[in-house]
Amino acid sequence: MKPIGLTFKHEGYGRQGEIMLIHLCSICGKIAINRIAGDDMPEEIIEIFDNSQSLDNNFKQRLLAQNIYLLENSDRRELLIQLFGN
Repeated sequence: MKPIGLTFKHEGYGRQGEIMLIHLCSICGKIAINRIAGDDMPEEIIEIFDNSQSLDNNFKQRLLAQNIYLLENSDRRELLIQLFGN
C-alpha cells in the first residue's frame, strides 16, 4: 500500500475530523484509508499532501465516487493546524 493523499475523517456536517492517509494497493488498485500515527513524520505527511495535488482528475473522480474527499490546497491551513497546532 502506497500513501497517495490525505483526507479528513468524517465528523458530521461542517466539522473537520482527524487527518487520514489514503493508500493505494500497487497490486490490485484497492483504495484504503488509515489514521496517521503518532510517529508519522509531519514533513512526510506534508510531502504526501503536496504530491497528491498533481493526481489526475480521473483518479480524483474515483475517490469522490467512494465518498473520499481528497484534501486540496484550500485545506492546507487546517492540515498544518492539525499537525503543528495554532
